Amino acid sequence: MPRLISIPILTICLFTVTYAVNLQSPLYPAYALQGGAAATSVTVAFAAYVGGLMPTLLLLGGLSDRIGRRYPIALALCLGAAATLLLMQFPSWNTLVIARVLLGIGTGLATTSGTAYMTELLGMAQARTAALVVTSATSLGFGGGALATSISLGLQGQTFLPASYISLVVIAPLLAILALALPRADVPRPVSPLRLPYFPAGTWVFGAAMALAWSTTGMTIAIVPLELAAKGLQGWIGLVVFLAIFVGFLCQPLARRMQNGSALSVGFVLIPLGFAILLVGVWMNALALVLIGTCVTSAASYGFTYLSSLAEVSLRAGPDRARATAGLFVYAYFGFSVPVVAAGALADWLGRLPAMAAFAVAQIVITIVVSHIWKGRMRRSDIGKE
Repeated sequence: MPRLISIPILTICLFTVTYAVNLQSPLYPAYALQGGAAATSVTVAFAAYVGGLMPTLLLLGGLSDRIGRRYPIALALCLGAAATLLLMQFPSWNTLVIARVLLGIGTGLATTSGTAYMTELLGMAQARTAALVVTSATSLGFGGGALATSISLGLQGQTFLPASYISLVVIAPLLAILALALPRADVPRPVSPLRLPYFPAGTWVFGAAMALAWSTTGMTIAIVPLELAAKGLQGWIGLVVFLAIFVGFLCQPLARRMQNGSALSVGFVLIPLGFAILLVGVWMNALALVLIGTCVTSAASYGFTYLSSLAEVSLRAGPDRARATAGLFVYAYFGFSVPVVAAGALADWLGRLPAMAAFAVAQIVITIVVSHIWKGRMRRSDIGKE
């Protein structure tokens, strides 16, 4: 298959894998209401996705080095279809938890192998371009699924069988077949299929920034929809989740023109700023501020921080790009899940708004500490070179 065709197909495959992940987000309140779930249960089900993803990153991040890049991507597409079909057949809160685990496994397989595969197809000289293509495809996917379901519900009315689910179940298996037909661009390596993530030297701050940024996205996707639904604004949930990711995609070309360190610095500023605006919007019941805050956090999470981190790790990883990508996402999904579950438990105790405020304070403190340590080390490094 010509490279001119292979790259778009791989891009669509990565988009579809991540499209499946947040497909259910607009229906979270409905699943929770049906199952009588409290805020803690909602966030635990949300984090079940990470329960499937984290072991995949920790143990199978280098699997594609052994079996090739195509098979994990094809399997990820099939898992996305299976998880969605399960929800179509048995719509319940318990089924959502199982589905989220399957989606987590699929994302772990696809993001590690897909990043390495894209770099191999484009060539190492275009590693930053490869990172941009991967972050663009996955950002659009993460946000597009929620928006598609929101639109489907708007057209169909409240249902547990939206058209967005049906289209995913039809398209994903076909793309899995196409993924297997892609050319092999990697050289097989006789390594163990069980391989731990790799953390290239000097990339810790990019991982920490990903954890901070994606914790904000996790709060936006898991907690904010519950607050919007409680205030009768459930029709806006899909748009909020979409904006939480899509605006970051729009910022990626700008981030690409900057040095990775400079883009990361912008992310450090925007991460707490965006969530503070969102928090004020929720507190004042001002939808405009909620949307603005969501856009700012998106610019930080999926724009400047995501692209700069993935590009930096890819450049420093050498032949271990798949394992290094797994290492970066270990940071990211730790942030994506643990703070959200903690905030859910706090919400059951104090209420959702106080829990969000506590998260904002912790986020600001940690962002200041991490950025201060990073800047200090950079200054000492510059002095050492003189």
